[in-house]
Amino acid sequence: MSLTAAIRREYIYLSCILRTLWLLRLVTPHSRRTIVDIVENFARLQPGAPAVYCGQEVLSYGELDARANRYANWAIAQGIKPGDCVALFMENRPDYLCCWLGLFKAGAAVALINTNQRQQQLTHSVEIVGARHLIVGSELAQCVVEAEAYFSAKPQVWVESGGNLDAALAAASPLSPGIAPRAGVRGRDRAFYIYTSGTTGLPKAANFSHMRMLFMMSGFIGALQPRSSDRIYDPLPLYHATGGVCAVGMALMVGGALVIRRKFSASDFWNDIHKYDATMFAYIGELCRWLLNAPPGPHERDHHVRAITGNGLRPEIWRSFQERFAIPKIVEFYGATEGNVSMLNYDGTVGAVGRVPNYIEALLPTRVVRFDVEKQMPVRGENGLCIECEPDEVGEAVGGISQRAGRNFEGYTKGEESEKKILRDVFRKGDAWFRTGDLMRRDAHGYFYFVDRIGDTFRWKGENVATSEVAEALSVIPGIKEANVYGVAVPGMDGRAGMAALVVDGTLDIAHLAKRLEGRLPPYARPVFLRLQPQIEVTGTFKQRKIEMVREGFDPSAIPNPIFWLNPASGQYEILTPERYADIIADRVKL
Repeated sequence: MSLTAAIRREYIYLSCILRTLWLLRLVTPHSRRTIVDIVENFARLQPGAPAVYCGQEVLSYGELDARANRYANWAIAQGIKPGDCVALFMENRPDYLCCWLGLFKAGAAVALINTNQRQQQLTHSVEIVGARHLIVGSELAQCVVEAEAYFSAKPQVWVESGGNLDAALAAASPLSPGIAPRAGVRGRDRAFYIYTSGTTGLPKAANFSHMRMLFMMSGFIGALQPRSSDRIYDPLPLYHATGGVCAVGMALMVGGALVIRRKFSASDFWNDIHKYDATMFAYIGELCRWLLNAPPGPHERDHHVRAITGNGLRPEIWRSFQERFAIPKIVEFYGATEGNVSMLNYDGTVGAVGRVPNYIEALLPTRVVRFDVEKQMPVRGENGLCIECEPDEVGEAVGGISQRAGRNFEGYTKGEESEKKILRDVFRKGDAWFRTGDLMRRDAHGYFYFVDRIGDTFRWKGENVATSEVAEALSVIPGIKEANVYGVAVPGMDGRAGMAALVVDGTLDIAHLAKRLEGRLPPYARPVFLRLQPQIEVTGTFKQRKIEMVREGFDPSAIPNPIFWLNPASGQYEILTPERYADIIADRVKL
């Protein structure tokens, strides 16, 4: 890197950091300031300015605040008080924002229920937060009916848009209840419960304070500098931190407009961007890949988008995505709903999820420690402490825990779940660090690069295989649209054999695929098995599902999709027949 480029990089980082620190000067555990105060201020200053677009509906700041007041006054009439929790189970729409803003005005906390949850998962999510009231969008009302048998103590259900909540809100005053109902609420107090979107087991509810909300929102204001004239397109679920906090904050913190839709649509994406004249948008997970795989559209370059932000934009499609859709600026970030590790890639370095320069390590103590994949734990030296990785060495990313805004670990509803995420005696006796559960590497300039989720990386032939790196190598091969990589157990073999679920477009030359992978992956990392399927299953937040496929293994008689195996004798991928499967299981064929 030239001296000029290095100076420019540090200027970008320092200016963004200083802007963020200025915004964070009032964000403290004891502060009374919340997002409610910011929205109410814009409602006074610019009551007619658009706040939320959704379909044909437009809600001004004055209307947003008045609708939130109805929710607040309704909650107070129901006896909901500071410290109480109300569960919200609703697809994206303006009332989603009005609801939690109003409940904040009443001093209450809100549990943002994943709209994909059903039956036992749904009732569990409501009950672990102690919610006595459940607000439901009419489109999900039947899901609550179907879950009734799983409730140990059913909450009072309020159905919005055609249900009993409409009349109750109509009777509530649109005038502000004042600050008295929330007078005791401080930054350290809970704003949300946001649920982990794991692919197995019952959800965990992460605590999310008002302080953390403003901390996250301020970080994106400092990085992207949105203006009141900006329109932020948000096709992500509002029950998740990226769509429901980060993107929302980029609009509401500066008096800009938020554009939401019920669910993401690749075919409608650029039409929406053009229709609403969006200037920024948020992305997550595979959204960018889906857009890149979609056929060309008339508005994919005919737009005024000046910056985008999100996480999960993979390095192999970064440049092609940015070039095809004419995106001037990409700000990739890293952060977990429940975690204290957060960083942003301010200057758009391709593939990096963020950067922590040496001069701000005291503010954002994030390190990478050596990790044993087989034991699934960080490595400790003779002194019992963890060992920090060298530049570009892969290990687990950890974040130092303190009471400073953004550095505390707020944990889950259950203390034992929170303790599992804390690593103690890391660099000195008595310290505590948050375990991200992510394998990363950090280069000499402080850029962090995501490698894999712990649990996804597996051992094969004595080597660690990072599923994300294998997926990256597969995804750039013509004919492969998506790849989901995981490890499967093979009887009589140590470790797990690599398997890839692929979505292909019909042009894939599978006979020569193994040859094409030779220059991209070492022998131990090349998938042993391939599974062709029409689509990759994802969670509600666009994370690829793997647990189910790991359990299904590679038995062709039990899987409806075509299965191929890498025949070491021919060096090619061949169809896996039940007979050949039996040979592998009986160890008559060596992998």
